[in-house]
Amino acid sequence: MIIRDGHVLMVRERGRGPSGRHDGHEYWTLPGGGIEPGETAEQAVLREVAEEAGLAGRSVRHLYDAPHPAGWTSCFAVEVGPGEPRLGVDPGLDCDCPRMTGLSWVPLPRSSASGGLMVPVLLMATPDGPPGVAS
Repeated sequence: MIIRDGHVLMVRERGRGPSGRHDGHEYWTLPGGGIEPGETAEQAVLREVAEEAGLAGRSVRHLYDAPHPAGWTSCFAVEVGPGEPRLGVDPGLDCDCPRMTGLSWVPLPRSSASGGLMVPVLLMATPDGPPGVAS
């Protein structure tokens, strides 16, 4: 999870369609991916942020673990250096079709009680619009 100026960075991805290519349903997700052999979770987070968003991570902090359709997943807070994100590529794909189709800074809601930002437990995407936030 990369947060800057009250916004979280999200990646728009395309799932596999009936053809087996990434031409199926589009959805929004946090930048991320799997751990490669010999990597720690923190090293994998920094690599994925660089690959998917073109940003250099400065620090990584574990936030929580949550169930995911592919198994348990971990969410990390990542502090990044200056610069604007740029859409990257996924070198681990077994096809030549693009899986990632866009990046967007999505505003986080503010807590009326504390005035601070509320970091969601779950980020949910709607089929036709930008991601919404659920806590």
